Amino acid sequence: MQFLFGFAQNRIKNVFKIMKAPLSRKVFVIGYGAATPLGATFERTWQRAVKGEAGFRKVTRCQVESACDIVGEIPDWNPLDLDFTDAKEVYNWNAAFVLLTMAVCKEALGNAGIVINDKIAPRMACLIGSAINGSDAFRVAVHDLEKRGPLRVSPYLLPNLCANLPSGKAGMLLKFTGPIFSPQGACASGNHAIGIGARMIRDGDCDFVLAGGADAPILPEIIHGFANMNATIKVNPGDRAYDNHAQASRPFSYDRRGFVLSEGAGVVVLAAEEVIKAYGLKPKAEVLGIGWTSDAHHYTAPHAPTIIRALKETIDDAGLKPEDIQYINAHGTSTPKGDAMEIKCLRDVFGKQIEKIPVSSNKSQLGHTLGATAAIEAALTIEGMSKGIILPTINYLPDPALADLDVVPNEAREEKIEIALSNAFGFGGTNCCVIFRGV
Repeated sequence: MQFLFGFAQNRIKNVFKIMKAPLSRKVFVIGYGAATPLGATFERTWQRAVKGEAGFRKVTRCQVESACDIVGEIPDWNPLDLDFTDAKEVYNWNAAFVLLTMAVCKEALGNAGIVINDKIAPRMACLIGSAINGSDAFRVAVHDLEKRGPLRVSPYLLPNLCANLPSGKAGMLLKFTGPIFSPQGACASGNHAIGIGARMIRDGDCDFVLAGGADAPILPEIIHGFANMNATIKVNPGDRAYDNHAQASRPFSYDRRGFVLSEGAGVVVLAAEEVIKAYGLKPKAEVLGIGWTSDAHHYTAPHAPTIIRALKETIDDAGLKPEDIQYINAHGTSTPKGDAMEIKCLRDVFGKQIEKIPVSSNKSQLGHTLGATAAIEAALTIEGMSKGIILPTINYLPDPALADLDVVPNEAREEKIEIALSNAFGFGGTNCCVIFRGV
């Protein structure tokens, strides 16, 4: 009797293991949306990016006395113009990343051709990362507390600060009910969202994922904080961006002096292969490999060994070899040490082959949108693969130390690629890379 009971228990355990075993489903990107310094939609962003334009201007969101006052602001962005808001909604939800996320998720679903129904709703997750969350709403609350008294602090303050609320509000708007949370990977958040979302789909936890990031960091405290870290570019008389703000971000150039702080949001829609076929959707690229590490080294300074490991693990996860990579979308922030370290790591992984691989940086046109940047860059990379275009590194003036690189200087290039690597590295020593295969 004891033997039979034990046998039954083992059978139940084995069945449970089978039920929980990863499905190993293929995961594809089927759509995307973005709001960037080049445009309030992905389509507008792409059109201007192909033309080699940059989205930088003197700050208008706030008043600052700083040489770091050239930023990337989303042009023509007014939340009152959104078809799902009114003045009360905008007043209550005064953390800009909330309404940004809602708008970009809506655009991404439209781009993917998805209409939410009773079958899709519980199987769609939303993972939106951010670096600074609702700092703008907190700033308003501090002002109201000091100037108007404790009863004037908004009851919406806490929801505006919650990292998961942008995803939650997007779910309320678009009517999906799958898992929602916020991967907090600083400037690598977008790639973390894509990686986690792809794993969730692969293992059968959901069929669709809205994965990306959103940040609205154009605030006096944030601008001054980055300036005092010497992370953002100080544009003084004599700098080539002083009279031409478009030249402020110049990754890999000999005179790079820091990144341009920008606001933005980006979301890609991930889906399992079989549901794409079932719903007649169109894949744009396959998520082929993911690699992630942490430096355990320094809160801002990158660390070569763990970045190299992330790159190698991404290639291994994709089942590829370094020579299979045809394009690299670099993190390329335009800082002297950061760009040099990224290239050092690429040389270690790819050897002499790196001289033949196009390596460009979208931050030359968009600046650094922090938690949004990786998802925006993933979308631009995939769109480029589908259209046979590699976006450029604009504002490029050769650095003798990086002279062996093909940074796709200054103009977009017509070139068909199939396999692309997209890098993202963040404060706190977080690294996440993704490989996409065009379809």
